[in-house]
Amino acid sequence: MSLAGKTLFVTGASRGIGLAIALRAARDGANVAIAAKTAEPHPKLAGTIYTAAAEIEAAGGRALPLIVDVRDEGSVMAAVAATVARFGGIDVCVNNASAISLTGVLATDMKRYDLMNQINARGTFLTSKACIPHLKEAANPHVLMLSPPLDMNPRWFAGQTAYAMAKFGMSLCVLGMAEEFRADGIAFNALWPRTGIATAAIQFALAGDEAMRACRTPQIMADAAHAVFEKPARDFSGNFLIDDSFLYDEGVRDFTPYSVDPSYPLMPDFFVPEWSKPPPGVTIGDGSLAPAHG
Repeated sequence: MSLAGKTLFVTGASRGIGLAIALRAARDGANVAIAAKTAEPHPKLAGTIYTAAAEIEAAGGRALPLIVDVRDEGSVMAAVAATVARFGGIDVCVNNASAISLTGVLATDMKRYDLMNQINARGTFLTSKACIPHLKEAANPHVLMLSPPLDMNPRWFAGQTAYAMAKFGMSLCVLGMAEEFRADGIAFNALWPRTGIATAAIQFALAGDEAMRACRTPQIMADAAHAVFEKPARDFSGNFLIDDSFLYDEGVRDFTPYSVDPSYPLMPDFFVPEWSKPPPGVTIGDGSLAPAHG
């Protein structure tokens, strides 16, 4: 199934995983609304909504760059309305925008706590809510959260309670919305990487080429997301997916091309349950390099 002519609303799509998902859809000829805050170049982070739009159109898609703060209801509602006005509807909503602070309780100031929970959990709820009326009119509607399986192991919370609450809040949206809108045929699923992904979160939180070499590229998440969107929405909802296991089930056997440096041990990400084992042939490192995933 191609995404040609389909419209995606992607938060945080100016760079990283969000942009990779958008570009994968663009290669099919999809329309992409780039809902992100970065309109002016950042001194440290590459990419704006306008550079992302240029890449999407060069890849074969149509782009609509939108300055959006997912914490602001008016901003999100206006962006959704602009997307529908330009492209005629919304087929896919991707909740990718996220904030991260790997700090313990005493080191987490409330401003940072609010930022993470407003962007991650509340932003996901708000963006999904804004898109749902239009998704009800789509032929094969999907909502995808870039969030982890609901594994309530204390190890995922200790040391980063506020961040874990914010990320698991996104996953709770999947749990509730998948059931609430099952009769409407809208699919709600979560996708999470087994390993660190080579994005700004790794580069700046771990500061160094060594951490980046232990990562996979954002393309693995883009390919997994594309495979999700190809699924019949009525039959594939409420799933909490790990990227490589899902792709293995979809027929992928060689994961080497996704490694930044295939000679380097892969760095495990947070929140991957112990029961989720890597696909055959995939070896994960010992975790000596701590992940930092947004």
